Amino acid sequence: MAYTSPAMTIIEKHRPGSFCWIELATTDQDAAKRFYSQLFGWAVRDMPMGPDFTYTLFQLEGKDAAAGYTLRAEERAQGVPPHWMIYVAVENADDTAKRASELGAKVCAPPFDVGTFGRMAVIQDPTGAIFSIWQAKGGIGIGIKDTDGTLCWADLGTPDRERAGKFYSDLFGWEIVADKDDDPQSGYLHIKNGEDFIGGILPPEHQNPNAPPHWLPYFQVSDCAASAAKAKELGANLYLEPMFLENVGTMSVIGDPQRAVFALFQTARKP
Repeated sequence: MAYTSPAMTIIEKHRPGSFCWIELATTDQDAAKRFYSQLFGWAVRDMPMGPDFTYTLFQLEGKDAAAGYTLRAEERAQGVPPHWMIYVAVENADDTAKRASELGAKVCAPPFDVGTFGRMAVIQDPTGAIFSIWQAKGGIGIGIKDTDGTLCWADLGTPDRERAGKFYSDLFGWEIVADKDDDPQSGYLHIKNGEDFIGGILPPEHQNPNAPPHWLPYFQVSDCAASAAKAKELGANLYLEPMFLENVGTMSVIGDPQRAVFALFQTARKP
């Protein structure tokens, strides 16, 4: 459920199977706050959650757009790098985690309550990509979209697209469809949740062979080239310079100053 203003869409509820939250784990939370607030215009709201832990909410127009925290000591000890975590909305976190396990996934963090906000679990799919699930209670997750600085898409990079596609279809009811309209030869697979196209699965030739299986989030921008240049000026690395795809848009893959990877996306103008 959502309603639209002339410049954005305010979200009141996420449909099960949709990407409902995006969370940064970083090694320098203060630096990350400076970088993303300058890049996307995010307002910062810090929420102390204990003597040594602060959870940062990133907001646009007073609505939550993303969040961030400092990697915990045990995560660093395990070699977990800075990263963006994708969350998928579910009706029941316990049932979904159990089903994921039955489908061959590893439940890295069994379902647990996050205060009164919701219930979540962390899951590694059968091909190695990690994501989280979110059962909303007091917190729905992302509250705004269709404006600069908001999550607009996510791509899965995996060495076994067939197995991954079947897993996610069985778990969330996603439909995995070939890229027929834009370029039937591209090998790109679209992810459709109900009537909504929400992401895709990259063809092998477009994946970094040195990168582990992962989800790559995309943030909407109105000028990809300008935003990529701004990110570089702020200390980021451009892993993919702005690239135009006909009838699709312009995209760039960025590593923030702490090396968490994300993408920018500018929608192609309709003729």
